[in-house]
Amino acid sequence: MQQLDIFADSRDVTLRNDLLEQLQRRDATAARTALDRLACEYPDDGALSAMTVLVQELGSGPGAPFADHAALDGARRHLENEVLPALRRVFPVQSVQSWIAPCWKSLAQRSVSLAFRSSDADSHAIPLWLLAGDWAAAAQAVEGIDAWWHIPAPLAWMIEARYRAQGLDATWPLLAELAWLAPARFAALLSALGDATLDTLRRRFDAAFPGTGELDDYAWFPAWLLVVKPALAGRLGEARVQRDRPAARATALLGEILRREHEGDQHELVSLRQALSRLHAGLFEVYMATRNVQHR
Repeated sequence: MQQLDIFADSRDVTLRNDLLEQLQRRDATAARTALDRLACEYPDDGALSAMTVLVQELGSGPGAPFADHAALDGARRHLENEVLPALRRVFPVQSVQSWIAPCWKSLAQRSVSLAFRSSDADSHAIPLWLLAGDWAAAAQAVEGIDAWWHIPAPLAWMIEARYRAQGLDATWPLLAELAWLAPARFAALLSALGDATLDTLRRRFDAAFPGTGELDDYAWFPAWLLVVKPALAGRLGEARVQRDRPAARATALLGEILRREHEGDQHELVSLRQALSRLHAGLFEVYMATRNVQHR
């Protein structure tokens, strides 16, 4: 006869595992029953408080639409400050996102009538759709914001939604537009995406770009990309060029330079390269260094 393992088969472990199973199934009624049983027999159990939070969240129901942004902010803080820590306390890390995603989705659905406010951008349904992993709903909601491509927050949201759904190649034009428009937000988004290719390029840029060392340097990231990755010229050429921003003009100019190089138009290249030098002397030196290597 197999010997009983008192640690694996003790009554408290059994009750705790029963409760976890019902939580994983998202069965609110069965989870409440299992919680009451655990609380009755082991009121000092170390996981009891965290599991109570999760059972209460599971049984809270969908809720009514939020009346205002303050109500949304309060509900979001509850998930961030109470539910997520409880999940991390009792669930394995690989299960946390799948459990919390329906909660984020519920908040997003309750937020759809709230208007976008640039001064408080995160108080909106779109970042909640992203947290829920519903990329299509997030992209659709972004498109409902007038001139979203001129506003850093919705532009960054659209990039994330498109990246998660379609991959990096589909996002290059929008990434360029965000770098020109809001370099700091662009840098934060690169970190959030966690893409290996972008991370490698960012490290190269940080080490080699002759800028000030400030976040504003990232406005020049798309132009620098054309120097080190000229194959991206076609994709970056689809970006909406912001003519009032020197870094955007430099990117467009480098695209034209690459085209002229391909055609062998040396006369026109001279004036184009002079224009690039006037926009950013350091970037021009980086570009010319690659050409000097090629023509040795």
